[in-house]
Amino acid sequence: MKRLLLCLLLLAPLPVRAEVICLMLADARTGVVLLEEGDCDRRVTPASTFKLALAVIGHDAGLLEDAEHPVMMWQPGDPDWGGDSWRGAVSPHEWMRDSVVWYSQRLTRALGGGRFAAAVRALGYGNADVSGDPGFDNGLERAWIASSLTISGREQVEFLQRLLNRQLPVSAESMAFAESLATGHEVAGWTFHGKTGGAYPRRTDRSFNYARGWGWYTGWAERDGRRVIVVRLAQDEERHPGSPGLRSRDAVFADWAGIAARAGL
Repeated sequence: MKRLLLCLLLLAPLPVRAEVICLMLADARTGVVLLEEGDCDRRVTPASTFKLALAVIGHDAGLLEDAEHPVMMWQPGDPDWGGDSWRGAVSPHEWMRDSVVWYSQRLTRALGGGRFAAAVRALGYGNADVSGDPGFDNGLERAWIASSLTISGREQVEFLQRLLNRQLPVSAESMAFAESLATGHEVAGWTFHGKTGGAYPRRTDRSFNYARGWGWYTGWAERDGRRVIVVRLAQDEERHPGSPGLRSRDAVFADWAGIAARAGL
């Protein structure tokens, strides 16, 4: 029996070691903060959570029509580290659901540097710096991925509140479009809509530090007519398989009962 227990312990997955940088909940209508834990003023890369802002920008610029149009095709040379879902035809709905980087890059290149920068500034999104890596002129390709654009948990909450209350300086239709693309999940009687984001810091030699991945979950939870904005940012303390963004989302869902209780929901 002791040998069996030892074997089971050895086979059991080790707990994921990650620092929770920020966990914040706020009432979506009023903006009143319901729960704030950690350093929610620390800015880091938004990674793929930026797709919600880019959906607003892309629709307002006429580049995105609806959830199914335009369909764009993967081309050799486009990023494909996301697997099979990134190769082939991708609609706006699939772009958001599967976090397709090259689709984002098609949108930013179509905007061009000046329009892209102006649109991000107009949204007041984080530090609004889309210049990219210093000296590499790659803002249109990766400003939002471990590069120049940074945002804090508090600023994520503020952006989502303005999005949900139709207070961004774009058309109401563009805000509704972006909201409609957010991925949905049912958790303990609440309906969540949101976006994950994961990225890795660069070392001075430009390699990525895969042991220190940032993981975001940004979204909102709905129940009985109430909306609560939910933002979580964590940073790995060692290397783990899979996306740090998905782990951050799953941590919110797994601990939702405790989080909701601490927020007085």
